Amino acid sequence: MGRVAIIGDVGGHPVQLRRALAWLGASEGELPPDLTVIQVGDLVDRGPDSAGVLDIVAKLLDGRRWIQLAGNHETQYLPGGAVFWREPLAEGDVARLRQWWADGRLRVAETVRTAAGEELLVTHAGLTLACWQRLGEPMSATAAAESLNERPELIWEIGAHGRDGNAGPLWAESGAALHEPWMGYRGVVPFGQIHGHSTVARFADRTWRCAGRVRQRAAVDWQARHVHVRVGGRVFTGVDPGHGRTGAADWQPLVLDDATVTTPSLR
Repeated sequence: MGRVAIIGDVGGHPVQLRRALAWLGASEGELPPDLTVIQVGDLVDRGPDSAGVLDIVAKLLDGRRWIQLAGNHETQYLPGGAVFWREPLAEGDVARLRQWWADGRLRVAETVRTAAGEELLVTHAGLTLACWQRLGEPMSATAAAESLNERPELIWEIGAHGRDGNAGPLWAESGAALHEPWMGYRGVVPFGQIHGHSTVARFADRTWRCAGRVRQRAAVDWQARHVHVRVGGRVFTGVDPGHGRTGAADWQPLVLDDATVTTPSLR
C-alpha cells in the first residue's frame, strides 16, 4: 500500500504535468517509491506541446508505477480511429501512441482499492449505467476494469455527442450521460468511480453546468478542481482540471493515501 495519485486530463501542457509531478514529490523521470500514478488520458491536443507531454510520460511508462489510460484524444490516432482534432499529432507521436496501445501500456481502465477497502473504477470518461449493463453488470470495479481492458466495442461509442447513456467510457459526459442514469437506477450501484474528460462545474467562475439532483448531490474542491457527486451511496469523482488552451492556474492531482491498484496485471 502507498499513495495512488490520479492525474486528470493534461491536454498538451507539459508545464502543467511537470507541476503535478513536482507537487507529488516526483521528478520528470522518476516517481517516489511510495507513489503509483494513474493518468486518465487526454494527454494531447489543445495545449502548446503535445509532443513534450508524451516525452515526459515515455520516461515514466516503462516502470510499473505509471499507469496510462487512453482518452478520446488518444484513440483518434489508434488503428481504425478517425482524426477529429484540427491540429493533428506528428507521425512519430502517432506511432508512439500506437506502440503503447499494441503492447498494453495504454489501457482503458484500472481499479484502486482505498484504505477503507472500497473499490473505485478509473476510466477516462466514466462507465455509464447502460455500458455497465452491456458488460454483464460486473459487481466489482476490478471485474469491470478487466472487461474494459479486453477492448469491447462499446469503448469506442460516442453516443449522441457523448451526452447519452450509450456513450462509452472514453466519451461519456458528466451529468446527463454518466450521473443521471445511475441516480435513477433502482438496484445497488456496485462501485464508485473516478474519471476525467468533462465536468459539471465551471472552475474559472465557480459556477455550474448542471442543475437538479446532480447539482444537489455534488461538492467541489475549487482549488484542486475535483468534483464529487454522490450516486446511490457511492461517490463519482471527476478530476478533469479543464486546462483548455492556456492551462489551469490552480489544480492538483487526486491523492488516495494507503491505497493499492488492484487490476491483476499490475499487482
